Amino acid sequence: PVPHRIPVAVVAPQQASAQIVAQLNALDGEPVRATAASSEAVARDWVMTRRTDAAFLFNPKGTEDTLLVASAGGPSVSQTATQIAQKIEASEKRRITVTDLRAPNSGDGRGMTSFYLVLGWVIGGYLTATIMGMASGSRPANRHRTLIRLAVLVPYAVVSGLAGALIVGPVFDALGGHFWALSAIGTLTVLASAATALALQTLLGLVGTALVIVLFVVLGNPSSGGVYPAPLLPAFWSAIGHALPPGAGTTLVRNTVYFSGHATGSALWVLGAYAVGGALLAWG
Repeated sequence: PVPHRIPVAVVAPQQASAQIVAQLNALDGEPVRATAASSEAVARDWVMTRRTDAAFLFNPKGTEDTLLVASAGGPSVSQTATQIAQKIEASEKRRITVTDLRAPNSGDGRGMTSFYLVLGWVIGGYLTATIMGMASGSRPANRHRTLIRLAVLVPYAVVSGLAGALIVGPVFDALGGHFWALSAIGTLTVLASAATALALQTLLGLVGTALVIVLFVVLGNPSSGGVYPAPLLPAFWSAIGHALPPGAGTTLVRNTVYFSGHATGSALWVLGAYAVGGALLAWG
């Protein structure tokens, strides 16, 4: 993991703001992408709505500045932003105070619950489609059988969504207080995984099963942002992460639980496209 253009808001008097933004954007390797914010309130809003991962508040009257982070969005990014700020401040003989605006829940450990929850939903979805294919042939004999398989996936997705929300909510209290929202997200995630698997298996047979594993496990898991969010990933993995169900699902769960549903629109579209597109391809 190496930082790549971590979005950072900068709050400072106008002349100092331009200088700080230019200094941050000129760092070797472009670890951050700094943008001037008009006030501390605006910077806080940007962090909490996921426009930026951190905000730097410059104190023109002293030598102690403040860094705002939201580690619930990815502790590794917050830690990296903190390390960068501490290094810069030390070189300028200044000090930095870190304020975490939204930390993971006490039961959420290092904020990894979202990733593992979605991983379970995705794997369960494509395994269910695969099991049906193994039981009665990878390619349904006709559209009627395809419709039966799709119909079976719906109640499974609903039950899986409810079960996942129950485990991370009332059972372990890792992502509590969002039972029905997580149930709906889980249902959509499972349908996206299962319908895509069914479509690829219908079109390609056993090769389709292998392709599902490549898409959702080999490519989907490392790029999902669960362990290392996009700003810490190499360009290829960062680019594909949000276009695959594991990444879209992780973002959707994390931002729904911790950030009031901000920055979830694209993730919803991605999961919906896989669910609807997979069903249409299987049917066609």
